[in-house]
Amino acid sequence: MLVREVMTGPAITVRRTDPVRRAIRTLYDNNITAAPVVDDAGHLAGVVSELDLLRGEFEPDPRATVLPAQEAHEPPPRRVMEVMTRQAVTVTETTDVTTAIDLMVGKRIKSLPVVRGEQIVGMVSRRDLMAMLARPDHELREAVAAALREQYPSGPSWEVTVRDGVAELSGPPHEHADHIADVLARTVPGIVRVKHVRRSP
Repeated sequence: MLVREVMTGPAITVRRTDPVRRAIRTLYDNNITAAPVVDDAGHLAGVVSELDLLRGEFEPDPRATVLPAQEAHEPPPRRVMEVMTRQAVTVTETTDVTTAIDLMVGKRIKSLPVVRGEQIVGMVSRRDLMAMLARPDHELREAVAAALREQYPSGPSWEVTVRDGVAELSGPPHEHADHIADVLARTVPGIVRVKHVRRSP
């Protein structure tokens, strides 16, 4: 599965000069956990997450302890550029989803900007991936059958079953047709593997 098949687009971005509170409202209103940060030219300048934006926003509550609350030594951040992560880890639309997952695990991040050259075209998040895995098998089976019927009408007739996101295509052996069917089935978001079951002609 490729990133373009699971990503959310277009990307919701914030500007590096935006006030922190504006960025907080952007993430909250759009129910996202992070957003790409763009510079004045619209190019990717970094990524800002919920945790980045929470930094310094709250003061200790004196009711929580008998000790006097200490005053903050520095004022809280005011602009996104003060809290964002500058070295953004990105993927492209044709990056394999397994690579994106490895990056999320290795970098301990929840989402990745998807770029096409210098253009930001979307975001792929752990929630996007979970949504694909949560699709019911009967819905996936119908989508695979429709893809085969619409995109390869001259191909053999396959019986399609799906279990836990694994598509099983049953039909007479035909190496070239099986390869095309395999590619088409994998375009269905939520299909994680494709198996072929040989059936006597």
